[in-house]
This record gives sequence, C-alpha cells and structure tokens, in this order.
Amino acid sequence: MTGKERIMTTFRHEKADQVPWVPFAGVHAGKLIDVNAKEVYSDVEKLKESLIEAHRLYRPDGQPVMFDLQIEAEILGCELIWSEDSPPTVSTHPLEGDKTIPVHLPEPDEGRLAMGLDATRYLKEQVGDSTAIYGLFCGPFTLASHLRGTNIFMDFFDDPEYVNNLLDYTARVGRRMAELYAEAGADVIAAVDPLVSQISPDHFTEYLHSPYEKLFTYIRELGKASSFFVCGDATKNIEVMCKTKPDGISIDENINLAEAKKITDQYNVVMAGNIPLATVMLFGNQQDNMKIVIEELDSVSHDNLIVSPGCDMPYDTPIENTVGCEQAVHQTEQTRQLVAGYESGSRDVEVELPDYDNLQRPLIEVFTIDSDTCAACTYMFQSALDAKKKFGEGIDVVEYKTSASIENIVQAEKMSVTQLPSIYINGKLKFSSIIPSREALNKEIETAMQEIKG
Repeated sequence: MTGKERIMTTFRHEKADQVPWVPFAGVHAGKLIDVNAKEVYSDVEKLKESLIEAHRLYRPDGQPVMFDLQIEAEILGCELIWSEDSPPTVSTHPLEGDKTIPVHLPEPDEGRLAMGLDATRYLKEQVGDSTAIYGLFCGPFTLASHLRGTNIFMDFFDDPEYVNNLLDYTARVGRRMAELYAEAGADVIAAVDPLVSQISPDHFTEYLHSPYEKLFTYIRELGKASSFFVCGDATKNIEVMCKTKPDGISIDENINLAEAKKITDQYNVVMAGNIPLATVMLFGNQQDNMKIVIEELDSVSHDNLIVSPGCDMPYDTPIENTVGCEQAVHQTEQTRQLVAGYESGSRDVEVELPDYDNLQRPLIEVFTIDSDTCAACTYMFQSALDAKKKFGEGIDVVEYKTSASIENIVQAEKMSVTQLPSIYINGKLKFSSIIPSREALNKEIETAMQEIKG
C-alpha cells in the first residue's frame, strides 16, 4: 500500500497493511530549511519548500499543510503576535465587548488562507498520489474563543442563546474552510479545537454536538475523511465527541491512549495520537522516541489507529527523534529489537521549589505546554494574567512552559503535575486542564490571601 492508501483504508475502518504515520510538522517544517516560524507561515514559497523537505525526511503516510489555528481569526479581525519558533497567537478579540454575530465567511484569496490553499494544491501535485494531504482548520469553539476572548466561558452561564448563535456562525466558517481545502485537494479535513477539553460533556452536548455533527456530515458529503483534533485532558469528552460522528479523533499526551481507544472502538472511530511533545519528542533522544512508539503500538489494537505526535511538533524538535518515530511505525519489529532493554535516563537537573509556607503574597503558577502555541494554555495563562490586573502587586504569577526547558519539565514533575494546562496557587492544585471563570479564580486567590494573613 502507498501511505495514502494506508490512511484512507484506515479512515474507511478497514484493515491496512500496517499502522499509518502522520507527523504534525507545522512550523517545525521551517526549521528543516533554516527559516523561522514567521517566515514559513507568511512566505508561500518557503512553506512549499519546507513541506517537501518534511516529506523527504519523515516519510509520512499523511501530511498536514499548515498547523495554524489563527488563519481564520486573523481574517475575522483578530490581531496576532508572532514569534520565531511558534505559530502566531491571538492578541485581540474583536467581540470581547461586542456581541454582534459576524456574517463574513473567509474567501480563498484572503489573508494567509490564500497561501495555505496554494501550498495544498502544490503538495497535492508533488506527493498527493502517494501521501494523504491533511487540511486543518480552527474548530468552532476555539474560533469563538479567539473572537470573544475568555468571556465565552461566562457566556455559557449568562447568555446561552448568544453562545449558540456565535457557535452557529463559527461552524459555518468551519464548513467554508472544509469546502476550500477540499477544492484544493486535501484528502482529510480536520477540525482542530483544543478548547473542547475545557468544557464539560453536558456543555459539549448542549452547544457543540449539533454544529459538529453537521460539520462532519458536510465533510462526508464533500467525499473527504474527517478528523476531530482535541488538546488537553479531554478524556471526559471522548464519548460525546464520538457521537458527532467524525471519522477519526486525534488526542495529545494528556489522554491515556489505550483507555480512550476503548471508547472510540465502540463507535468505530479512528484514534490518532499521541507521542508526547516536550518530554519525548523535544527533550528525549532517538531511543526514547522509538521506545514510546513501540509501547503505544503494544498497548492497543492496530485497527482504527494512526500514530502521530500529540499535537503540532515543537519547532526545535530534533530531526533524528522524528525519524526514530517513523522507523518505529514503519519498521516496528526491527525497532523493537533496537530498543529492547533500553531504559530512559533520569533527568540530571536540579530545581528548587518555592517556599510555599512562607510566601508574602499568593503565588499563581501556571503549568503549560506553551501559552504561545497551545490555545488551551493561552487562555489558561490569560486567566491568570487577568487576575494579575485585578490584584496587581498583591499576587505573583509565573508560567512554566514545559516545551521551553528541561528545568520546567522537572519543576512540573516535582509538583506532580499530571495534566496540562494547570493552575497551582501557593503550591496547591486548583484547576487541572479546565480554564477557571474570573469569579472562581478570584475566589481562590482571596482565600489564599486570607490563609497567608493567618
């Protein structure tokens, strides 16, 4: 089988000759040709070159064109902040103080969507006969959050009708993006909605079931396979996601692959994931990456399975680590012999935890993958920054980005952090993979203040 045949066979829920491999090399592809994230996501020729190099090195069965959840937001009026080693982040929310429901749908020549579609057509021409092309777009809830900001979480309680109307609009944007990527030649259309992990199953069912069911039905009508990407600890939402009838669901390292696949198998949905990004792909060695893939393959049945990184790969991911993952998928038995008996080394890094018993003011610690690249992390950290605006010098706020340094990973390990993003106050876990409301966070801070005063 070709890689494309392998992917499409799997999405048809038939047995492929082996498990498919999809490396999510977004801005990391730019690293392969020595250009930074802003260059690769604003210059179509550099984007094309990077995609071909990623294809050459990583031998994908399926390959995404761009992994950028801000393309639609930028077209719809959000301002962006760029960095050299990550996709842009949304810095303004045009509906933050305005509940008008937009009507504009993206046009193929608008903003950076134009280069995304151009690159899709190019990749289709170059490798589309043998490789399944993935077209990724921002899911309805995350796009609504980009437009509305953190107010969207209060809207669930204060103005449900508005939430329904806004999500109806962002779902129409999603259908428009699916249509455009399908026309450009994408084989798999994926809705990437990291903030789905931040709401309850009841809220998902109430607000997102209908938009997503219609979206996946539309993608099937286009003759394409559909995939539902989620980040963070969305364990509680896997079943309600399955009920929207996607062809596949893609998860990150916050979710136990074997346990989640038990649910997706019940609904005959493909499971994709979930090689850890920072601890293994970025900061591990090639043997660590080979070993984790072998362990994942051994933990689940190979039907309805795709191996991939848990999300968009960090820009500085070592090439040899991703090559090791590919070898473990495509040459499983040979790789199994290579890592037989291998044990990962301990992290030779010392970090000192704050003296929580003698703090002068509350310390809010936000543990994230990276608030510059992970949407759920962005809004979790923003909630802490909003609290900082309210309490000023009365509190301290710090972020530990686990993708930024091995020290931050060790810090998270010493604090027994199990889910990202999470908020700790004075060393105690308060919010785990769930973005708090302003009222909830402020109440916890005020309680911490009283405890310090005694």
